[in-house]
Amino acid sequence: MYPSRFRYEAPHSLAEAIGLLHDGGDYAKVLAGGQSLVPLMKLRFASPELVVDINNLPGLDYHRQDPDGTLRIGALCRHADLESSDLLKVTQPTMAAAAPVIADPIVRNRGTLVGSLCHADPQGDWASVVLSLSGSVLAQGPAGRRTIPLADFVLGPFENALEPDEIAVEAIIPPAKGVRAGGYLKLERRVGDFATVGVAVSIETDAATGTVTRAGIALTGVGGSTIAATAAAQALAGRPLTPDTITQAASLAAEAAKPRTDHRGSADYKRHMVRTFVERILTRADHQDHQDHQDHQAEPGEAA
Repeated sequence: MYPSRFRYEAPHSLAEAIGLLHDGGDYAKVLAGGQSLVPLMKLRFASPELVVDINNLPGLDYHRQDPDGTLRIGALCRHADLESSDLLKVTQPTMAAAAPVIADPIVRNRGTLVGSLCHADPQGDWASVVLSLSGSVLAQGPAGRRTIPLADFVLGPFENALEPDEIAVEAIIPPAKGVRAGGYLKLERRVGDFATVGVAVSIETDAATGTVTRAGIALTGVGGSTIAATAAAQALAGRPLTPDTITQAASLAAEAAKPRTDHRGSADYKRHMVRTFVERILTRADHQDHQDHQDHQAEPGEAA
């Protein structure tokens, strides 16, 4: 199918883009990577009268870390940029684990993390990752800028908190207060498919004691929207990672899931996979924490 007739604009400044959105109102859409919007337009599930292409806007293709450890990801930073990022591999284990399993290479070369957050697909991977990290979105409109926690940004399936004349210009991940660990695991029927089940886990531990100082667990594909498994995360906070705390957190995460039986699997199977993925990620994090502690304790020249 072909999309409905629409007007196309490619502004060269953020102010110009915001002005176009302001004039277009509810009938305008932003185009960044286009990996979600364009297929919806071709199927006529979306029929905007105005498409504002922001790919000519300068200075939005970055991901960088501030001196305090805050990670900032611009609206035109592609999935592929994050997949190959040495910065993420060193400082952001949950994001580094997710980046290579976002869709397929074609989508990763064009799609953007910020665009994925705005699309708010219940089966989208990045929303659960950023939610587990207590991330937020920086929006800019005629009234200026505002920071929206991701927990408040995703309002429901395919619905976000942006005003019609606002652009999401940046995703923000706060600095770790401790040693950061975690991961992202995804069950898919074939490579590049939407997640049947996805689990993002991020923890921060005290380097001296191994106690969890902060935890975040979020779920993809097992509900009408991205799910924050708050009770599961709270079960870890203030406690060391042990088999008992890991099992408790995994069980609580499975209880938070709200899957439906469909062609991808039964609801019980999906809950089982949530539990299994949480256990797997936390067990790996526990093993890595023990190894890091041994390395820290070893004297120079001794085997850890």
